[in-house]
Amino acid sequence: MKYKLLVLDVDGTLLNESKEITKRTLSALRKVQQMGVRIMLASGRPTYGLLPLAKELELGTYGGYILSYNGGQIISASNGVVLFEKRISPEMLPYLEKKANKYGFALLTYDENRVMTNRGDNKHVRYEAAINGMEVDEQPDFSIAIDFAPCKVMLVSDDEKTLVELEQYWKKRLAGVMDVFRSEPHFLEVVGCSVDKANTLAAFMENEGIKAEEVIAIGDGICDVGMLQLAGLGIAMGNAPDSVKRCAESITLSNEEDGVAVAVEKSILDEVRATSIPLDALNAQSASTLMGNLGIQYTFASEERVEATMPVDHCNRQPFGILHGGATLALAETVAGLGSMIACQSDEFVVGMQVSGNHISSAHEGDTVRAVATIVHKGRSSHVWNVDVFTSTEKLVSSVRVVNSVMKRR
Repeated sequence: MKYKLLVLDVDGTLLNESKEITKRTLSALRKVQQMGVRIMLASGRPTYGLLPLAKELELGTYGGYILSYNGGQIISASNGVVLFEKRISPEMLPYLEKKANKYGFALLTYDENRVMTNRGDNKHVRYEAAINGMEVDEQPDFSIAIDFAPCKVMLVSDDEKTLVELEQYWKKRLAGVMDVFRSEPHFLEVVGCSVDKANTLAAFMENEGIKAEEVIAIGDGICDVGMLQLAGLGIAMGNAPDSVKRCAESITLSNEEDGVAVAVEKSILDEVRATSIPLDALNAQSASTLMGNLGIQYTFASEERVEATMPVDHCNRQPFGILHGGATLALAETVAGLGSMIACQSDEFVVGMQVSGNHISSAHEGDTVRAVATIVHKGRSSHVWNVDVFTSTEKLVSSVRVVNSVMKRR
């Protein structure tokens, strides 16, 4: 597999204007993960606000990551372990609060499931809390209430002119102490020194031994430029400003036109060949699924043939010690499903439609059965597979017919 890591900005990139992941994008991202590519969500959102998206994408199953606070933190989506973190010293909070009060700005930061702010009625503060599924916790004495080191603090105002002036002043005044930048016209963000998506991603890549040419990054904002330039393939969204597009190697469609799905299909899925299917990675990623619980392991995969093994043990035997027919059907669906996934085009996805089996003889506890799937019909709307299941002595246990429906992404 050419690429190992796919880094995705969230708002304006992964999500459409309704703050949703479209069906086509979701299908494409699940498929590339099944092919062994890990996904990292890279966003200015707090970690808590990204967890539902990580769950929807199944990042925990496939070993993905969350880069939050515009680079302030990276966690493993599998176990929540913090892999990188850089915070603001609490000693700086009174200074930030004094400036905010001088100009009448709102302040906010994050603590677990709370947006802590000095102005709970501010519309931008309330929207920030809503899109992240967090509660608003109003604290008029902001710097006193924040008794922890935050990953970032934001000043909020519709007075864009003053925000710009303060940003320019702080870039000089706070150089080497904290970094400041505007992520939205009404947001001025304050983070730890040298914290941004690109610097944090670079530290992660070095620690994980991932080369730049093994990374794809997709984004739409000024905050994404550094990571687009760092990645081996940087892709700008169609809705990105021209200044961002000029920094990218490629441009995809907008977030309202499945731009992420189109980019992934073109740069990853269209390049995949059956010989490059990472069976070891697929087996490892399936450890916590039904496939893993039944002990199913892929051993061979091509467009015409897929093989897998399954032990006959306490997990799938009947009370009197022979292989359960339902487990046999699950094994057959597993190999036929992978076969159809390999055989379909990048703009297609596969759903199981029908499975029927003839159980011919028994397999006993302690044996290991082998399933051999061969495609007998490859149509535009369906695939039909024949799956024969054998014992270790090549005795035929079951012959199963699996029909998968092939559907176009919309």
